[in-house]
Amino acid sequence: MFRKFASYYVPHLRLFAADMFCAFLSSACNMLYPLVTRGVINVYIPERRAGVIAGWMAVLLGVYVFKAGLNYFIQFYGHVMGVRITMDMRRDAFDHLQRLPFAFFDKTKTGTLMSRIINDTFEIAELSHHGPEDLFLSMVMLTGSFVILCTMNLGLTLTIFAFVPGLVWFAASMRHKLSRTSRQTRAEIGEVNAELANSIEGVRVSKAFETSEHELDKFQSGNRAYAHARGQQYRAMAEFFSGTTFIMDLLLLVTLSAGGYFAYQSRIDAGEFAAYLLFVGLFTEPIKRLINFVEQLQNGMAGFARLQELMAEEPEKDEPGAVDLTGFRGDVSFEHVTFRYDGGPENDHPGKNVLSDLCLDIKSGETVALVGPSGGGKSTLCHLLPRFYELDEGRITLDGVDIRRYTRLSLRRKVGIVQQETFLFSGSIRDNIAYGNVDASDAEIQAAAVSASLDEFIRTLSEGYGTCVGERGVMLSGGQKQRIAIARVFLKNPPILILDEATSALDNATEAQIQRSLNRLSQGRTTLVVAHRLSTVRHAGRIVVLTDTGIAEQGRHEELLAKGGLYAALWNAQAEER
Repeated sequence: MFRKFASYYVPHLRLFAADMFCAFLSSACNMLYPLVTRGVINVYIPERRAGVIAGWMAVLLGVYVFKAGLNYFIQFYGHVMGVRITMDMRRDAFDHLQRLPFAFFDKTKTGTLMSRIINDTFEIAELSHHGPEDLFLSMVMLTGSFVILCTMNLGLTLTIFAFVPGLVWFAASMRHKLSRTSRQTRAEIGEVNAELANSIEGVRVSKAFETSEHELDKFQSGNRAYAHARGQQYRAMAEFFSGTTFIMDLLLLVTLSAGGYFAYQSRIDAGEFAAYLLFVGLFTEPIKRLINFVEQLQNGMAGFARLQELMAEEPEKDEPGAVDLTGFRGDVSFEHVTFRYDGGPENDHPGKNVLSDLCLDIKSGETVALVGPSGGGKSTLCHLLPRFYELDEGRITLDGVDIRRYTRLSLRRKVGIVQQETFLFSGSIRDNIAYGNVDASDAEIQAAAVSASLDEFIRTLSEGYGTCVGERGVMLSGGQKQRIAIARVFLKNPPILILDEATSALDNATEAQIQRSLNRLSQGRTTLVVAHRLSTVRHAGRIVVLTDTGIAEQGRHEELLAKGGLYAALWNAQAEER
């Protein structure tokens, strides 16, 4: 893991080297003050050499001005480096997230993912800047102080440094506890973020059903778990800091006691004793840095470990030798297809087959409607065609060629989907239509809107195509959002079209308008239509009745009614409702 962490420094080596060099010079500047102090006390004051004293004061002032410039560089550019490193990490994590399969998102909370990519990387930024810097400075200052102190009085130095192994042992013994509590805290804040995101997205439901107190209780449950985990982390930190502070206080006490004894024995003079005390102060400073480094290391590496857990998730991969799908007539065939979900919200019974040995042929340009009771696998069948999920058995072919021989990217470019719940991104109407083709011109976007019967509505808006749709399209009606989804597919212009309950959530008048747009969209394309409202698919070229046991019957509307089977029963039941 440390090797992977270190690899993110490679693109920023120049800035990292400059930061370390400035830190080294800053540490060297700190070494000058005790040496000057010893000379002033032992030589220049007794000899009353005021000019020399003034000269050294001027040198120290210049050194401190230079040191201030170094510290500015370290603080500013060091943090910039940390931000750039975490920016690279977020980029890699987001890119990896885009390539994960649907199954991963079925079982992972959005708030948890946001916590890993945003919250955890903040601690990583602090570690990436301060971690190497604190470790490097501590080693430089400890080594420099030790060497200089040994030249001043070896016996006293060895006496003081005898406490260092105890401090190191204590810090190492606390490392595991700090690491465990830090990771637990990260996990709990992820759950809090997930609950918060879920509650905010569902705020209209909670207001409608007056369940705000229930939502507060759910949030407080996670909030209390986070507070408990944070409390355990602070307990471990308190034990660590109080223990290390006590050892350092003992170090100062020993320094004063032993130094006083050595001075009493005339084995060290006043100037050296004063310089020695100052050097011990410099010696304790890197120890404090090391203590802070341990805390940063635990928090930062805990966040990095959680980020690496996300990066370890297996992304979608094309089969070896996969090629781009180019020429395509439009024949689709499902051959002995068997599929089951691994679990998650898509399936209450993981391991149970949703589709079993299903066979279905669709000719180029044909419109096939999938109807039947809920749970029969209609939407699942549509999700298998663009390889959102992988088959357990069987195969799906395009013009007789297994879709696994094509790259996912080229395959999905040939498939357009309009679903019941249209997701709109925050931004303008133009931006959301352009998801069908991000390189499309304004003229092409407008032509797609015209085809979707959307242009006339857009022109009534004060900002036209630049009108903001709000988060998830909250500023638009269901019918308007659905037309944007249709315009996207017009702009994409795919040879295969999937309409998954595209009008089931709309009123009758809006449904009729949307249906006309969908009919235009379907012309000349191989189309799969999933519908509960049978009146919307009565004119389909073929209707397939799908149940949890497979295809119950198929044919045209009139043929199925004449059979008097399941389709006729569903039609008659809906006719009574109408």
